[in-house]
Amino acid sequence: MDSRDFIRLVGGGVVLAAASATAACAPAGADPRAAWDNPGAGETDIRRKALSFAILAPNPHNMQPWMADLRTPGEVTFYVDRTRLLPVTDPFNRQIVIGFGAVLAYFQMALRQFGQSAEQTIFPDGEAHPLLDDRPIARLRLLGEVQAQPDPLFPWVHERRTNRNAYVDRPVDAAAFADLIGSPDVQGTLDPARVERLKAQVYEGARIEAHTPAAHQESVERTFIGAKDVAAHPWGISLDQPVMSAMNTVGILTKTKMATPGTTAFDEALKFLKTGADTARGFVWITTPQNGRVDQIAAGESYGRLCLVAASHGLAMHPWSQGLQEYATQKPVYDALHKELAPDGGRIQMLARIGYPKAKIPPAPRRGLDAQIRSA
Repeated sequence: MDSRDFIRLVGGGVVLAAASATAACAPAGADPRAAWDNPGAGETDIRRKALSFAILAPNPHNMQPWMADLRTPGEVTFYVDRTRLLPVTDPFNRQIVIGFGAVLAYFQMALRQFGQSAEQTIFPDGEAHPLLDDRPIARLRLLGEVQAQPDPLFPWVHERRTNRNAYVDRPVDAAAFADLIGSPDVQGTLDPARVERLKAQVYEGARIEAHTPAAHQESVERTFIGAKDVAAHPWGISLDQPVMSAMNTVGILTKTKMATPGTTAFDEALKFLKTGADTARGFVWITTPQNGRVDQIAAGESYGRLCLVAASHGLAMHPWSQGLQEYATQKPVYDALHKELAPDGGRIQMLARIGYPKAKIPPAPRRGLDAQIRSA
């Protein structure tokens, strides 16, 4: 949330004083964003080196649910950590699988950057329906050195961000937009009338989720407030800016209040989302003809690349997933979005607002490479 809004809410003095005190005594310890600092440095195993970049991929609620098994020489097998799912808002694990698609895309890009290639098999032991199980998501067998040119988008893996803040009042450059929708499965709009309709629809999805207790509580439980809490939980939704820590210290921003309609924390969170929707300068979306696991992986690969295209043009991008989710209270928004964006059929897998950021933001925390390698 915008720190100025909160300072105005409480008169400034208490929060400013607490923010200064919090910043002054911020705990030393593990840096939850260390994985972004020179990824792959010192790694001699090409698989680990590529994974150092792959784990920077976008994923739902920043759950980072992937585990990589490296015990077979020359292979990487990806599994899901089923303790890191979103059973309420993602009841069929669709969004989790999309996140795996982005990881696989970045892993392959990193291999190519370092002169390697891999043969990729999706769900080698069969697709898991209706929920993911202990079967592997993907297996990659390294093929050795190749002469292919590095992917021009790879340098942007390290620069990619999910920016949920308000965007500036500036139209999206036409050439940049054309680049964004350059893939057959990616569509988008800058049309003012259509953008206005989508602003209302995506915010309605967010409002419904906030007022669906189980769905909202799932996000609250995965939110960590303050530097100490985020350092202890380098995943999920992180609120560790000094003003957030200060509001937590003085009791304005707590998980209990975030979950309670009518509190400042709850109301301001919705206001933050409304401002984000209202400042969208365009939307992009990814649709697949079917909704099988392979389709979801493909959508994730496309979304991972789409994020890098946006970053290369200085564009901010923020996925709005609430209205695309499969729990009952979202059905009116789900139907409206599909009528608007996929009138001829298909499954909208991803929908994101785009615009230009007000300022550069830090990356989301990461658990680190070793935490995501399976050893048994």
